[in-house]
Amino acid sequence: MSISVRQLSLSGIFELVPSKKKDTRGYFSRLFCQEELISINKGKNILQMNLSFSKEAGTVRGMHFQLPPYQEDKVVRCVKGSIFDVVVDIRENSPTYGHWESIELNASTSNALYISKGFAHGFQTLEDDCEVLYCHTEIHVPEAESGFNSQCERLGIMWPKEPKNLSERDKDLTPFDGAKK
Repeated sequence: MSISVRQLSLSGIFELVPSKKKDTRGYFSRLFCQEELISINKGKNILQMNLSFSKEAGTVRGMHFQLPPYQEDKVVRCVKGSIFDVVVDIRENSPTYGHWESIELNASTSNALYISKGFAHGFQTLEDDCEVLYCHTEIHVPEAESGFNSQCERLGIMWPKEPKNLSERDKDLTPFDGAKK
């Protein structure tokens, strides 16, 4: 069993694609292996796992991150349905500060996104009844929650569907003011 790792265009963002051992019953797949991913994970332990469920296609969650010193790496996987997953580089000294990247995550391929600390994260559901699993290298600290509005014009995120079902918290987030055009 192995996990294929593909570096995306933003440094610190990786697509993880597990191999599947198939037989007449179905398949078996390794979703995470710290030893196998040591080059990107640097031996950080997964300390918390969360699951989100979204009923309707087009639902947007994000753009979220935790403030220092509670920044986290995370692995995000869509375990039911499919999502348009987005990360924004918020590392102020990065040459790609304010740039965003997206990838489709879906249950049929079991692909995941490894997101290093220093990125905001959000997604849009592409179909009804999506479940998304998050594995975090830090414990969630409510006082360290932060984010910015996913509809920020300066970022220009091209959501594939009309965004809907934003939480009140997400609607009230301010625009990202460091975006580069």
